[in-house]
Amino acid sequence: MTILALTWNVEDLVPPTERFIFNFNSKDELKKWHLYSDSEYGGLSSASLEIPDNENGPTGIFSGNLSLDFIEGAKLKINRSGFCGMRSKKFDGFIDLDPYDTIALKVKGDGRCYISTIPLARYLPTWRGNVIDAEMEMNPSRVVGMSLSVNAEGGLPGARTGAGDFKLEIDWIKALRT
Repeated sequence: MTILALTWNVEDLVPPTERFIFNFNSKDELKKWHLYSDSEYGGLSSASLEIPDNENGPTGIFSGNLSLDFIEGAKLKINRSGFCGMRSKKFDGFIDLDPYDTIALKVKGDGRCYISTIPLARYLPTWRGNVIDAEMEMNPSRVVGMSLSVNAEGGLPGARTGAGDFKLEIDWIKALRT
């Protein structure tokens, strides 16, 4: 007679309450991102992403300059300029965020530190930083990438707009089960 014993850990059945997706604590983290701007289409905006040595520990710095101008005689024309963004390179396949209900970001802008939480159920499809009117539903179990963007025009009422420099420090992005 053979006796078979099964054992398991509760952690195997219930995922942790938080999961780091990106942690901007090393220069290797930069390899996971692609920068884009209107300069790809004839605009003059620019962006950079770096992780400088910092006395408070490393953080990602997404910065640049938003311009509403176009390159004279540019081959690729766009209707508007003044946008920059950073898009994650595709995950190996996809990332499963189904056990989580919120994306959280710890960022610092305008001298203040923020932790922003975004319910996964409220994600909206966007293109170049603007919400698009499309009947699309996000599948949290098959997330292929993420992006952050900044625009010179549009956005939420009361938000700073216009051309000029921008800077956002990013400490981490993680999924939460609240």
